[in-house]
Amino acid sequence: MTLPMTASTALARWERRTQGPLLALAVLFAIAYAIPIVAPTAPQGLLTACHVTNWAVWAAFAADYLVRLWLAEDRLRFVRGNPLALLAVVLPLAQPLRLLKLVSMLFLAGQRARMASQVRVTTYVAGSCLGLLVFGALAVLEVEREEPGASIHTLGDAVWWAFTTMTTVGYGDMAPTTGLGRMLAVGLMLSGIALLGVVTANIAAWFIARFEKDDVEERRQTEALRELTDEVRALRGELAALKRTPAE
Repeated sequence: MTLPMTASTALARWERRTQGPLLALAVLFAIAYAIPIVAPTAPQGLLTACHVTNWAVWAAFAADYLVRLWLAEDRLRFVRGNPLALLAVVLPLAQPLRLLKLVSMLFLAGQRARMASQVRVTTYVAGSCLGLLVFGALAVLEVEREEPGASIHTLGDAVWWAFTTMTTVGYGDMAPTTGLGRMLAVGLMLSGIALLGVVTANIAAWFIARFEKDDVEERRQTEALRELTDEVRALRGELAALKRTPAE
């Protein structure tokens, strides 16, 4: 007999089946986002295709959010539990800037990646660091490149700035001059601190788990040795009793 599929089961099945395709679309978004920034003199047809791809991928993630909302057992609770996801879907509509679509896509793709039980924390953190580094560099290059007095003019400059900002080193040789660029700097600094905390916590958790595993194994061996000792003692007692029996 086939049991009826509940809303939570349907939601979990939808998330499991769409996770891979949506993450692949996020990679496509990354490529389409980077091309106009790295190669602004590319053919207009290619630039237009990249622009259309960005909006199409964002629309796919927005549709995914709406489907998950529809499949949720308690829709109001789903909205309250995912306020940033809703903001990430609505934000690009309020102000159609490429940078806002970038922020939205990073959050939505990261949210779907965290739902994957098979994705290890270390892999996720490494991917997050790389994604923030690359997209932070692209975003600040797009914002700062044409500004008078700016110190970030090339992709190499932007990557160097993003790396020093994420690691909170901040040599001061390059700095954004626009308000949007400074907002990006704040976001990268906070993200770098948060990711460093996650890495530290993950390493500490690994050592603690390792020590606990060794402790459990040591206790198991001690218990097995104690049981073996008790058995040997019992056997000695039985042998001693057998030796005394004929004499009696």
